Amino acid sequence: MPRLSPSFCFALACMLLAAGLNPAAAAGDCRPVALETLHASAPEGFAIYQKVKDKKFFLHWISCTERQLGLSTAVHESVHYLASETDAFPLVQGGQLKRPHEVTAFFAPSVIAGKFKPNDFVTTYLRPGAASSSTDFLYLLDELNAYTHDLNTAVNLSRAPIPGEPSDEEIDHRDGLAALMAFVALYVERAAESEPATWNGLQQPRVARTVSELWGRAEKVMAASCGIPNFGTRDKGLIRQFCQPGPQAALQKILGRAPVCPTACLKPDAVAARAITPPVDMMPTGSVRPKSAINPLRPFWSRPIGRRSAPSDDLETDERTED
Repeated sequence: MPRLSPSFCFALACMLLAAGLNPAAAAGDCRPVALETLHASAPEGFAIYQKVKDKKFFLHWISCTERQLGLSTAVHESVHYLASETDAFPLVQGGQLKRPHEVTAFFAPSVIAGKFKPNDFVTTYLRPGAASSSTDFLYLLDELNAYTHDLNTAVNLSRAPIPGEPSDEEIDHRDGLAALMAFVALYVERAAESEPATWNGLQQPRVARTVSELWGRAEKVMAASCGIPNFGTRDKGLIRQFCQPGPQAALQKILGRAPVCPTACLKPDAVAARAITPPVDMMPTGSVRPKSAINPLRPFWSRPIGRRSAPSDDLETDERTED
């Protein structure tokens, strides 16, 4: 792990104290090491931590018994936190994109659940009664963005093993983003085929730009993960689904370009690792286990349906702002 400057160590100590964690009493507590590693190896993930006002919320998701100490999950959940707080999607590589609330009027994503083999992601995000993403496309986009940050963090951390992290924990970081990319792609395909009102809405400039921005970042993060072996368990099947001609053609009309199929992720791990010359230095989404979606400390967006209503949409909300 890169050596940290004294100024950062002091700043970290201040942040830990503000979060109610005494660094002097943290022997055996992995959270200080986790934050140091996040800062050094996954700066975009650390930027999310810095933006979250409630540091205890972020620290809650760190787990000393998980590979990468649960940092990708902490980033994922904090992206949801920020999206709700600011009514904007915080973007990988900086900036934010105002949420297009008009997509709430689109057809329910649960309609496409039957296109997928049963799995935890389908149950959590598409089956009615589990999460608001099953009834509202806005929250499906929210999950796409959160899983992009999640995998991005996991990819960056994979290049710098964390001292003391468990080595035998199952890894499925790529599965989450693969699932959400498949859900969004097949949703767009369904709209093009048989949902004219939604299809027209998807082509409106503000909505199309939002989908394009989020999808483009997801593509790059997914591609950056392909050279990492044993990083997914269900990813290949899901990737094949959104690489089919139907979803690809529908997405092309929204993106204004041909979508990129991450073919390297479909190769055997050893081949994929050789095919990727040094990993692309850009964004990725680890897998937040879907079961975490029902944790009572996850009161946001695509979680249990009965949550507070989204802030009202303001004029000019499609402007991307840079921090």
